[in-house]
Amino acid sequence: MQELKDGGPFRDSPSTDNILAHAKASAKRGPAPVHLWNPPFCGDLDMRIARDGNWFYLGTPIGRKSMVRLFSSIIRKDDDDYFLVTPVEKVGIRVDDAPFVAVDFDVSGSGQDQLVSFTTNVDEETVAGSERPIRVERDPETGEVSPYVLVRSNLEALIDRKSFHRLVDLCVHEERDGESWFGLWSDGEFFPFIPSKELE
Repeated sequence: MQELKDGGPFRDSPSTDNILAHAKASAKRGPAPVHLWNPPFCGDLDMRIARDGNWFYLGTPIGRKSMVRLFSSIIRKDDDDYFLVTPVEKVGIRVDDAPFVAVDFDVSGSGQDQLVSFTTNVDEETVAGSERPIRVERDPETGEVSPYVLVRSNLEALIDRKSFHRLVDLCVHEERDGESWFGLWSDGEFFPFIPSKELE
């Protein structure tokens, strides 16, 4: 299995060389200011983020977490498409669902003063609140629930199953627009998950 590393397959493409270099530079300062950059589109890269948060390059898993963290620092979403962006180029990548997965969370406080802080698969933290909302989608055919929390800009993390089950234990019933909802408080915001009547 071909490993993705310095001097490996990325040496074959000037585009990926530049992306890797800029990702390394930005990693020292946290996520790069990709929203300020407007480079030309240079085509699609054979890179995919699976629904479980695993990254693939040329169909091969990127096994090094440090490398995944580097690339995750330069992701941008424009409309429904995802890109890796540097000051000089922009390349498309495929994302099966969300670019991140929330794999754990911590809770402090209680009631409306409760704070829920998520940790993603790339060790980025986000506190749910008015600027980092939680939303829940349900498949109309299967009823499967997909919960998300905003990480940065318009980039979300899919909350993994074990974490969502723990969140449900923290949920309460609240009235919203004349209807009772079962949901979660964090940082003074209530996030409705499901109408209370559907739990009866």
